[in-house]
This record gives sequence, C-alpha cells and structure tokens, in this order.
Amino acid sequence: IAQYVSETRRVKATPEEVVVVPGGKPIIFFTILALVEDGDEVIYPNPGFPIYESMINYVGAKAVPIRLREEMDFRLDVNELDGLINDRTKLIIMNSPQNPTGGVLTKDDIDGIARAIGDRNIMVLSDEIYSRLIFEGEHHSIMSVDGMKERCILLDGFSKTYAMTGWRMGYGVMRADLATHVARLMTNSNSCTASFTQIAGIEALCGPQASVDAMCAEFKRRRDVMVAGLNKIKGFSCRLPKGAFYVFPNIKQTGWPSKKLADALLDDADVAGLSGTAFGDFGEGYLRFSVANSIENIEKALDRVGAWAKKNL
Repeated sequence: IAQYVSETRRVKATPEEVVVVPGGKPIIFFTILALVEDGDEVIYPNPGFPIYESMINYVGAKAVPIRLREEMDFRLDVNELDGLINDRTKLIIMNSPQNPTGGVLTKDDIDGIARAIGDRNIMVLSDEIYSRLIFEGEHHSIMSVDGMKERCILLDGFSKTYAMTGWRMGYGVMRADLATHVARLMTNSNSCTASFTQIAGIEALCGPQASVDAMCAEFKRRRDVMVAGLNKIKGFSCRLPKGAFYVFPNIKQTGWPSKKLADALLDDADVAGLSGTAFGDFGEGYLRFSVANSIENIEKALDRVGAWAKKNL
C-alpha cells in the first residue's frame, strides 16, 4: 500500500504511515474520534456520504456543511469554503470522486483548498475511495500538494476499484505518530483486518490492472445510457458525473419532494433510487441512482421511470 500510494500520489509514503482496516468507514470513524473534540467544527461536503455528518454529531462537534453545487458539476466553491473556516475548525472532509453526485474536484480546486487552509492547524480527511473510477480528466489528491501530506489523512480501499465490497478492506495513510493512535483504536475495536483478505489485496494491487480499466470504461458506458435516458423523462434533468458510479438527477421540476418520489418509484415502478436527502439537507430536489447494473436493467429502469412520469406528472 505504501508503494502504491507513493506512486499514485507522488509522495513518499512508508509502511509506518499505513493503517489497514475492514472497509473505508473505520478510517472516517477513527479519524474523527482521534482528532475532534466537543465544540470543534468539522467542514464536510453536503450532499455527501452520510457517515461524515453522523460521526461529527456523534462526538459532539459542530457539523458545518459545504454545499456541492450543481451549476459547478457538484464541486465545492473554494471561496465559500474559505468563509466557513475559523479558529474552531479542526478538520475538513473532502471526497473526490464524490458520492452521491459523481462530482470530481479539479487541480485548481485542490490547490485552492490548500491555500484556503494555509498554515492553520487544520487536518484534512481526503476520501478518495473512487480515485480509480474517473471518466473525464484525472484524479488529483490534496496529499500531493506541497506541505499538505503531514496534515492529510488519505482514505482509500479495495471495494470500489477491485469490486471487493464484501471483503471489507480499506486503509488510511497519515503521519506515523497519528497512525499509531488510529491503529490502537483499530486493535481495540476490531482486532485486525482478516489476513486472507489482505493477501487478496496484495494480489489486487500488484497484479494486472486491465480489469480496473475495463470496469471503469463499462461504468462510463452505463453512465452515458442512464443520463441520456433520464434527460428524456419529464421533470428530470441530469448532468454527466465525471466519476464514481452514480447519477444524481435534479427532480425539482416534478414538484415532488425527493423522499416521496423515491418511495413512489420503488412502490409503483419497482425502481430503487435514494432520496437526495439521505445525503444531507442540500440533497433535496435530487435522487441518486447507481449504474452498477447491466445496460439491460438500466434501460428497463428508465422505461419504468418514464412510464411512471407520464402517468403521474
């Protein structure tokens, strides 16, 4: 893992800086437990992975959302972020490519975030679990920015890149002194990540990578079909996500609240999607669909949603 991170993020990572955990969530859990105290503030993306806000609230800190804006392809506004940072800010959480929107931060975004942080004593949790699933452009990590490695906790893993979700294996890369404490939290909670899955992870990292490229290309093909189909349905509009394997259509023109519409599509059309509000208050007016399915099933789902819309909108 240290060698892989050194090569992909263009920094020097050592084994002492790596903590292997069962899945990506423990790095979120342990990082916030280790760094954040009651009364601290944590800035996190919204709409975003629900565990961010949940864990911030769990430790008694103040969750400060930074809105991901559709007009910016669901990237954050660096100037807005700068205005949210204050003396109580302890941690900033970033996620690119992003769940649920598929938004991808540009190099200018990353550099701007680093400048906004400046020399303040603020750590960054960079959730890069979808880093190998990018359809346009390339992945940029804040860990690669000069002066940021010592203030960055990188989260990555095997579940998305290698379709190893059930194997439960992720990792964090951070300063060695912090890694010692995060590893202690891991030992005292889960003991260790199963050794046989770690062996499989070594094979995944060191083996041929053609399957990853093929999977990414297939996800892009499915994304294109899904977005084109959604944009033909009354009340739906959908931007092309640049990474991950989700689409996040705007459904405001339907006049339906997100949760009510998601429930109706499941109950009446047998199509499963998540309300945007499952990912935070700024998710109202959106749904999330996964394209981790066959083209055949995606087209079937689009037909069903389209038929539902004709009948009910």
